[in-house]
Amino acid sequence: MYVLAFAALGILLLVGVGAVFAFGGGGTSSASGALIQTGSCTEEQFKGLPPAHLQNPDAPVKYNSFPPSSGPHYAQPAPWGVYPDSIKQTILVHNLEHGGIVIQYGKDVPQATVAELRDEYQSDPNGLVLAPLPALGNKIAFTAWTHLAECRTFDQDAFETFRDAFRAKGPEARRVSDLAPGSAN
Repeated sequence: MYVLAFAALGILLLVGVGAVFAFGGGGTSSASGALIQTGSCTEEQFKGLPPAHLQNPDAPVKYNSFPPSSGPHYAQPAPWGVYPDSIKQTILVHNLEHGGIVIQYGKDVPQATVAELRDEYQSDPNGLVLAPLPALGNKIAFTAWTHLAECRTFDQDAFETFRDAFRAKGPEARRVSDLAPGSAN
């Protein structure tokens, strides 16, 4: 009886450790463990929320970050590309699950900065979505599965560091070459 109890406890412990790895680990990162800490950008890691598929992109979801960096999402991701209008966050979370990077900017970000973001997108577009998110105000956000960087200005080095660290690393990651603009992989 004791042997069975210890075996069951061991299995539960292994399942728990596996879940932590599968869904991104514990809470936010400390400042010393952050990948990006510049004068204009900060990066945090969030606990991964389970990646369940939603049948309605308008379904209400309570995410643990804004913009969201993991969790339930619409069943179809957005095609990789540049968008003139904002995209529902439930759709973009699916792109993150596939290892994509989502770049969003607020309504008060200067047009010159938006042009810089477009140029950066064009230099290496695979696995990227660029779209406005008015609620960000004057900020720019980069998201990957369980990771969020917020910037007051565009910092090319910070973005490239973030992109290179997290692109193609979601729980259902694709190869970068499979994430071509216009595709919905």
